[in-house]
Amino acid sequence: MDKLQKSKKELIFYEDKKVYACLARYPIVRGHVVVVWKKNVSDLHLLNKRDYEHLMNVVDKVRNSMLKVLKVKKVYLIYMDEAKHVHWHLIPRYNEMGFNVLRHKPGKIGKGDLWLVEKLKKI
Repeated sequence: MDKLQKSKKELIFYEDKKVYACLARYPIVRGHVVVVWKKNVSDLHLLNKRDYEHLMNVVDKVRNSMLKVLKVKKVYLIYMDEAKHVHWHLIPRYNEMGFNVLRHKPGKIGKGDLWLVEKLKKI
């Protein structure tokens, strides 16, 4: 296993047969999470209803966990398909509103952020 795969596995806090959730490797803000569909599906509309509902149930569960663990009142759900792979970005809102949160330059996640993985696993 290469170093990149190992670090990706360290960031995963939820996983089932169809989807996984992990901290973003290049977060916009602390606690930025990505929920990823495992199968190679290029766009959300290509999922059947059952799979779409499963994905959104996981997104909802992860968002609720983030609200509790990060003690924020809002988590933005952002779907962008530039990667041609179904995934959601869940971005906690701290003191900024709207598109301002997207103006941050992504940083690289560090070992000091792994405490959040353990907290999110427990909820």
